[in-house]
Formats: sequence, C-alpha cells, structure tokens
Amino acid sequence: MEEKDFLKAIKEYIGALEELGVSFIYLPDELKIAEESKREIINREKIEELREKVKKLEKKIDKEKLLKNLREELGNCKRCKLHAGRNNIVFGEGNPEAKLMFVGEGPGRDEDIQGRPFVGRAGKLLDKMIAAMGLKREDVYIANVVKCRPPNNRNPEPDEVAICSPFLIKQIEIIDPAVIICLGAVSAQFLLNTKINVSKLRGIVHKYKRSNLIVTYHPAYLLRNPSQKKNAWEDLQMAMKLLGLKIPKKK
Repeated sequence: MEEKDFLKAIKEYIGALEELGVSFIYLPDELKIAEESKREIINREKIEELREKVKKLEKKIDKEKLLKNLREELGNCKRCKLHAGRNNIVFGEGNPEAKLMFVGEGPGRDEDIQGRPFVGRAGKLLDKMIAAMGLKREDVYIANVVKCRPPNNRNPEPDEVAICSPFLIKQIEIIDPAVIICLGAVSAQFLLNTKINVSKLRGIVHKYKRSNLIVTYHPAYLLRNPSQKKNAWEDLQMAMKLLGLKIPKKK
C-alpha cells in the first residue's frame, strides 16, 4: 500500500470510530492478548494526536510533490543565456517543511559540478552557520535566485533574474517558511525590491509575504571579510529569536 493510501485509510478508520461513538480503543500486547494489564488505551486525545500526525504527513507529501512538479516544470531549462555555460541546474534542496529558508544569489563552480546549492567553501561556512543556530542542513531549505552558474561567478544580470526568479518565488510559496535569510545583496534586493546595500538592510526584520526576512552577508563575502562574521552572527540570532530557538550564552 502506498503511503498516501495508508494515510487515507487511517483517516477513514478514525472517522468511522467517531461516528460509532468510540472514545477509546484497546491495543492488545502482541504477545499476550489476554493480559488486561498490558493493554494500552487510546482516548480521544490520542485520536486527535494521530489525526494531527496524519495531517502533517499529508502536508509534507503535498509539498514534496509540488516541489517535484516545479522541478519538472523547470526541466532542462534554456530560458536565459546562463544555460549555455552550465553543467548542472541547481534547483535547491532541503526540508520541504522547513521553518527556515536560506536564499543565495546563484551557483558557484562546485555547485555547478554537483548540482547542489552551497557545497563549496562558502557552503561549508554556511553549514557551520546553520550548526551555530542549533540546526542541521536537513532542517532547512536552501535555494538561489538563479539556478545556473553565472560566468566567473559574476552577479546574475537583471534579465537573468527576471527569467529565473519565478521558480524561487514558487519555492518560497510551497515551503512557506517562517523566516527567510537572504545571503548577500542579490537575493535581498530582489525579494525586498530595493537597491539598498546589505550593510543598511541587515539588523532589521523585514517582511516578504507571509515570512519574516533577515538580511546578512553571503558566506563567500565572509570568507573574504572575516571581520564581518560577528555581524553575521547577530543576524542569525535575530532569526533564531523569531524561530524560538535557544541562543547560546557567551562563554
């Protein structure tokens, strides 16, 4: 039985029980069915708990399907000139149920080779930033404004952003994160529709549709300018507060 059919069967079973006025179910021990002392009772609270779990699983399955469909829509994209120099499209990856989403500008050399976002030196630093927040890479979702590597890692040009960015917008709509962290000027200026530089955009909680939006420096910039890591950590702490994450005390 497929997972979707299994979930449907559980929902129908719970509904039938409620219609019959059943308020609890005996679940016998697998080895000693007759032993009353070893039977668990599931009351209405347990039924509701099960119902919520089913809803969450259905929601996750729906998001995974929507992201898969979006990737199929992107296809072997040749909508803009960036396709000519790429090895792989870098769609994005992570938890479709993520409360936190990172948005960069575009793939670099390592990302283009592997077809995954943030896997080079900057990606390793991003992993450390995520870990510092008390999270794992698989807890978040990571994407870029453009899905193909710009030549020599230059910034995406306006026409490239205009053509590719609708896929990022759809990714954000599907994931519906509580917080978006923009890594660098390209993503921040695009999502906030501004030309203000990062130094003036950071330190503020912005809004993008239903999400709170934090701006910080791109990990590649931090590698070149390590003195800005302190400011970047302050930005991450802003996001942590919004997400209800515990901020470690200074040693």
